[in-house]
Order: sequence, then structure tokens, then C-alpha cells
Amino acid sequence: MPIVLYRVDERLIHGQVVVGWGMALHPHRIVIVDDELAQSSWEQELYGLGLPPNLATDFEDVETARRHLQDWQQHADRVILLTRDLGTMRRLAEGGLLRGAEVNVGGIHYAPGRRAVLPYLYLSGEEEREVLRLAEEGVVSTARDLPGSRRIELLQLLRQKDIRE
Repeated sequence: MPIVLYRVDERLIHGQVVVGWGMALHPHRIVIVDDELAQSSWEQELYGLGLPPNLATDFEDVETARRHLQDWQQHADRVILLTRDLGTMRRLAEGGLLRGAEVNVGGIHYAPGRRAVLPYLYLSGEEEREVLRLAEEGVVSTARDLPGSRRIELLQLLRQKDIRE
């Protein structure tokens, strides 16, 4: 199981990921799947500035990542795979490529059109539908900002919120 964490986090590389998740999971590599960042060397350099020197990073567009996914899953390196949004993770999962995987959704913050799901998680209607689409691809979406926090099944939480609201 070399991909030790699939995570959706709009800030991508930051303290929660590098220190919080990194200290718990001991990754060798962080793979960022983002079509725009994959084309921007100066932004890639900025994201890499805060990383420890022993932690490699790759920036891939979705199509390239889909081709490399099986290699990362079978390689000895421990990988954290990040996307900025749920739509990108769903595109990566299409066709059952992430069937049986758990995707951690954390760090999607307030913006107009989003509602509070958890203190660290706000989702729009379209983002909620992406959670459902991930489930249809066989992916379990969970919410947890840090490894020591309680794991919450996101689809179940969204269904409970719809009943109350």
C-alpha cells in the first residue's frame, strides 16, 4: 500500500499535510494532481520551498497521473496524493481506478455558495454531488483534518445534514 493517503485539500502542501499527516504516515513523496500546476514550473517551485529536502514532489495533470497511478500503488515509496478539489479526485477515480480506496477530504474552506459541513469543511452543491460520484466509483470519502481527529464518513454525514436542513 504505497499510496498512504489520498487527500483533497484546496491548499495542497501546507503544515497540516507536511507536519500533521507527514509525521504520522512518513511519506517519501508527495504527488500533486492538478492540471494547472502541472504546467507551471514557478508555482511548483513555490510549493516545494517549505518541504524537507528528503521529501520528493511530483506535479502531474490528471491524464498523466491516471497512467502512473498503478506504479505509485505498487512502488515501495510511500506516497501522499493530493488534489485541490473533489472534481479532480473524481476524474482520477473514473473507471474504477480508485475502487476500494479511501479519500480524505479536509481543508475546503468557506466561499460563496458553500455551506458548512464541518468546521474545516465547506461544500457547494456541486462538490456534494462529486462526493456521490466518488462513491459511485467505489471510493469512500471521509473527513478528517488531522490523523488524530475523528474519521467521519462524508456521504453519511451529508445525508444526515439533508434530513435536518
